[in-house]
Order: sequence, then C-alpha cells, then structure tokens
Amino acid sequence: MKIVDVCGFYSPVGGGVKTYVERKLAAAPWMGHEVVVIAPGPKDTEIEVAPGARLVTMTSPVFPLDPRYHYFSNEIRLHELLDRFAPDVVECSTPWSSPGMVARWPGKARRSLIMHCDPLSAYPYRWFGSLMERDTIDRGFEFFWRHLRRLGASYDLVVCANQNLASRLSDGGVANVVTEPMGVQPHIFSPRLRDEALRGEVLRDCGLDADATLLIGVGRLSSEKRWSMVIDAVTAAGYDRKIGMVLVGEGRERRRLLRQIGGNPHIRLIGPITERGLLSRMLASADALVHGCEAETFGMVAAEARASGIPVIAPDMGGASDFAGNGMGWRYRAGHGPSLLSLLRWLDPDDYANCRLRASRVAGGAWTMDEHFAALFARYEALPVLAEAA
Repeated sequence: MKIVDVCGFYSPVGGGVKTYVERKLAAAPWMGHEVVVIAPGPKDTEIEVAPGARLVTMTSPVFPLDPRYHYFSNEIRLHELLDRFAPDVVECSTPWSSPGMVARWPGKARRSLIMHCDPLSAYPYRWFGSLMERDTIDRGFEFFWRHLRRLGASYDLVVCANQNLASRLSDGGVANVVTEPMGVQPHIFSPRLRDEALRGEVLRDCGLDADATLLIGVGRLSSEKRWSMVIDAVTAAGYDRKIGMVLVGEGRERRRLLRQIGGNPHIRLIGPITERGLLSRMLASADALVHGCEAETFGMVAAEARASGIPVIAPDMGGASDFAGNGMGWRYRAGHGPSLLSLLRWLDPDDYANCRLRASRVAGGAWTMDEHFAALFARYEALPVLAEAA
C-alpha cells in the first residue's frame, strides 16, 4: 500500500507531530508499505529518508502566528505532487484548508483525515468558556461545524486519538469518525531510567532539597497550553508544599512566562530537550507530569510520562486526560486554575510515591506508535476502494 501524508503541521523544529511523522517514516516500510510525507516549507526539497520512505517539502508561505511553520496555499502544485506519487491512501493532518484541497483532488485514492488538532478547544472554548456553555459557543461557530461535516462526508475516515474528541465530532454530525490512540516511541521511555541523582540535581537548581516534590511540564510555550495557569498554581501551592517545577519548551510565550516566574527560584524554564534519552531520564526522574492544555488531541508527553512510570496531572478534558485515569494520576477542572491549585495543595509526597508505584507497574504495557500504525494501516486496507467505482 502506498500512503501519502499531506502534513500541514510538520516542521523540522516541531513537537509531537514531528515525532509522529518521523516514526511513521521509519515504521511504514518495514510493515510493507511505502510512505511519502508532503509538508509545507520554505523551499522545494525531497529526501529519501529510507527505502520506501520519502519526505517532500513544498514551497509555502510562513504561518503568521508561528514562523517555525508554513501552510499549504498552492492547490495546483499539491495536486501535481499527488498525481506524481499516485497514492492508494492519502492522509491529511489538519482541519484547515489543506483537507479541502485534498478532497478536491480527482485521484482515485482512499482519504483519511487525521485530527492532529482540536481548533474549537484551542480557541473558542478557551476564549469564551468562562462566559457561556459550549452549546452556545458551538452555535456561534456553526460555520466551522459545517466545514467539519463537509470534510467528514469527503473522507473515508476521520481519525481521532482520543474518545472525547471522537464523541464530540460524531455528536456534531461529522461522519466516518473513528478512534485510534497513537502511542509512544518504542524502546525510549521506561521507569527503569529513574535517576535519583538527576532528580536531586534538578531540585537543587530549584532551590529545594530532595524531600520536595518535583513536577515537570513539557510542551510548546503558547497560550493554548495554559502554562501561565500552571505557573500560577504551582507558585501558590508552593506556600503550602515544597514543590519545584521544571518547564521544558520553546515558543512565542517564553518572555512573558519568564516575567511571570520572576524571582521564584522553585520554577525553572529551560529550552527544548531534543535528545530523547535525556528527556526520557528527566521524565522518569520527576514525581509527576503537570499538564495544562485541554485542547490536546492525544497528549504525546502525557503518554510518554505514563510509559516512564510517573503520575499525570491533567485537565479533565482532552487527550491528556486519558492518561490521568485508572489511578495513574489526577484530573482537575479544565481551564480552572483554582481547581489545579486545590489539587496541588491536597497532594502530599506519599500520594505521589504511591501513584508512581502503580504507574510503574503498568508502564511496560504502554501502547506504542508502531502498534498505532499497524492498527491504522489495517483500517486503510479494509476500506473499500469506492473511488474506482465512481
């Protein structure tokens, strides 16, 4: 099977989508499939990553809100590339403009829309959620729901990584929705990587002794990730509990977050950790992952934390919430700083230790990306080739 992924969210300096795409390029060929990833970029390039795996970039404009990313704008050129590669299945990974371009391509291929983002949670629900109910917000954004319903009718599959998003789309009238959890990179994350010396070193950097609690946050520094809310809650909880936090990431909110942290020695903001071995040791050595974003479609770092055997503190909506259930962490009310603060004040070191023990016991059974791709490709192979009969 030949798969072409029209991936609007890929960037060489990206986060979870970059990890996902690079693993797909590695996994698909040894599963017997050929894969081509087409991404918007600063210039036309084509790289054979491995036999049967190719990464192609198409000259595209810079995304105005984040210069690390570009966006598809040339539909004719995109169709030319799809004609050239002649896929059996074409994927699209953003609900914005490119899936419409792919839907209008006249080629005879099955089509799959991968919901790598949840724009309603990231923007209108976050902006207006404190003022009105979601049903009211949805009525105000009916134009976007109509867009999603058109996409659902144009694609054979609309793939969600968490059941919460899948249920919302189905309830909103979007057709062909399925849930296919993603997973973590295999052989990277493990509770066995816990390093008490590293933990102690990080806590000392936070001005605390080893008997304090070490929280870790990982992700892009943007407003939808709600790091400002997390920092406020950790700072306030620090008056009642000995808590240190290291926040790992880069993004347009960096300067503002540094100003917010101010002189608080117990919170450290560091740049992205690109070396996966070091990141896996950092995760395994923390006492819990703290997460602020309810707009995650999967929650890659939450999955990595679970595979590392540490508890997950997450909002009660969105993909990351899935990893805080079943006694493996704690949930707080999404977007509500006082709820997170109350939780952090309530938890004590024994709570973290007991939860970490439970999480460590099941970490080895974490779903991997390779298992995700095997299940996803099996779905593709089972689809009827309806386009040929049209």
